[in-house]
Amino acid sequence: MVFRPRDLASRMAGRRKPGDGFLRETFTLPREEARARARDFLNRYPKAAYMSSVESWRELPSGEIEFTMRRLASAD
Repeated sequence: MVFRPRDLASRMAGRRKPGDGFLRETFTLPREEARARARDFLNRYPKAAYMSSVESWRELPSGEIEFTMRRLASAD
């Protein structure tokens, strides 16, 4: 059986602990819009206060980018 990178990404996404205190948002956008959305997220939820980060980022066969942003919920 041959595994593609997206197969690995899907398996890894299933390993997340839902009770880890982070809120996650997943987006699927064209590359430039994805970059702008990630920057906006990090500006709105700074890493110092929310421990925010890009949790995953992958290119789909369509050329769009699927990515997940995470941040702490307790800082709201």
